[in-house]
Amino acid sequence: MARHTYTAETLWERGTQPFLDGRYSRKHLLRFDGGITVAGSSSPQVVPTPCSDPNAIDPEEALVSALSSCHMLWFLDIAARNGFVVDSYHDEAFGVMTANERKKFWLSSVTLRPMVVFSGALVPTAADIERMHHEAHDECFIANSVKTDVQVVPR
Repeated sequence: MARHTYTAETLWERGTQPFLDGRYSRKHLLRFDGGITVAGSSSPQVVPTPCSDPNAIDPEEALVSALSSCHMLWFLDIAARNGFVVDSYHDEAFGVMTANERKKFWLSSVTLRPMVVFSGALVPTAADIERMHHEAHDECFIANSVKTDVQVVPR
């Protein structure tokens, strides 16, 4: 596979708000190379509101979502190559933040909880589904990029 680059912009401006008192807004914009712009913020679990925006995407949620999305895309590809028709895929993923040995917080684990509905003449067995999830995890670019323990627990 050729080397690819991916871009994203993070935009924040102080405006007229004070800064040195630490009570500035952490709300910012995330702009992606496809043209979409979404609201970003620190997590309200880390920086309380009103400095954080609970309606915006925080970095921790973005990482959980990236792992979930990448896994799903690989799973769909693998299912199609194996002749299985996927009608829907719904993942309720979650991440857990803990302190490491240096007392630094990190997303130590992410659990993907996909529910996949199949149709068609060829329906996968439980073993087929487990194998496809294992292969999807093994191929996922994001999972291969992080030290977070990623578990897949199909529903």
